[in-house]
Amino acid sequence: MTDNSSRPQRTRTLVTEDLLLTLFQPSSGTIAGENILFYVLAGGVLIDLTESGGAEIEDAGLRGTLVRATGERPEDELLRPMWDYISQKPRGVQGVLAANGPTLRTPVLERLIERGDLRRVSKRVLGLFSSSALVDGDSGRRTELVTAMRAVLVDGAEPTERIAALTALVSASGALPVFDREIPWSSATAERAKTLERGDIAAGAAAAAVTRTMIAVVANSLIASAVVANR
Repeated sequence: MTDNSSRPQRTRTLVTEDLLLTLFQPSSGTIAGENILFYVLAGGVLIDLTESGGAEIEDAGLRGTLVRATGERPEDELLRPMWDYISQKPRGVQGVLAANGPTLRTPVLERLIERGDLRRVSKRVLGLFSSSALVDGDSGRRTELVTAMRAVLVDGAEPTERIAALTALVSASGALPVFDREIPWSSATAERAKTLERGDIAAGAAAAAVTRTMIAVVANSLIASAVVANR
């Protein structure tokens, strides 16, 4: 039995954290979509800021859609750099993702390891060289998230705002087909995912509507980034 007593107690889990955990592939120990991962994680941070009242979309006319900071500076150090960046002036989504994404992988990964959602283990390569690898932890968090995504995409369940955001970001990154063994890939699955990318989920409070709009804007930016990266 694993002793969890020394692990930090779970508080509010960020979409960004769940996103990286979901993209982790236990069968290979790799993270799906590494080629645009920094864009994807930055998209998660932007969703987190929006959910907490720290960011919103601004229609700038001929300048297009911009993101601006709202509310007070976040307490979470993972969200502060992006808030600081967009608090200087409203900025385009693509620029926000590019400027803030490159430094996110390591701190987000370390949070997952600290909580036991992932584990880092030692291994030997060719019996000579010491290396490390990632394996699924014993928290059950990834299984819970992927099961919820499957229920939405395959069984037609109504998603929570969290699962809608996760699924939309994974789909927009182009990584969803990698989940075929866990989430059967089909034209129906793809179409349902595209619906979530557009922010077409059940209407709720005004705050939720703001998040849905941000999901759609971020998803469009990720799709464009994936196209460029895969050329």
